[in-house]
Amino acid sequence: MAHWLLKSEPNTFSIDDLAAKKVEHWDGVRNYQARNNLRAMKVGERAFFYHSVVAPQGIVGICEVVTEAYPDHTQFDPSSTYFDPKATPEKPRWYMPDVAFVEKFPRTITLKEIKQTPGLQDMALVRYGRLSVQPVTQDEWNVVMALAEAE
Repeated sequence: MAHWLLKSEPNTFSIDDLAAKKVEHWDGVRNYQARNNLRAMKVGERAFFYHSVVAPQGIVGICEVVTEAYPDHTQFDPSSTYFDPKATPEKPRWYMPDVAFVEKFPRTITLKEIKQTPGLQDMALVRYGRLSVQPVTQDEWNVVMALAEAE
């Protein structure tokens, strides 16, 4: 099983929003590498939920893939911020999985802390910070989980 990291701006969609909804589609991704990562996700795989563009930014919890990626409906909606005039229902360009809330951590594991933690120096979050959907190795997952459980 793979692990992932999903970034969201909390003023747009936060871990608390996911907790309230229980399950939600992960729409609006418009980067090909991030899209490919979404398409690679399998049911049952878990992802860290990361709050970006906020102080402090960091990992705030966990969600789980409950539906594999399917065409993102916002690409077909001319009134959507995520509309793509080159996408058609016959040839969609953008995909989204459904994710379910698993847990919210008692504290934010900050980007600064992640960068300073041994074993996380090669994490995609550190190396390719802007990518909104990233793979996380099993070792990285274990290190972050240990940080989440530390008091």
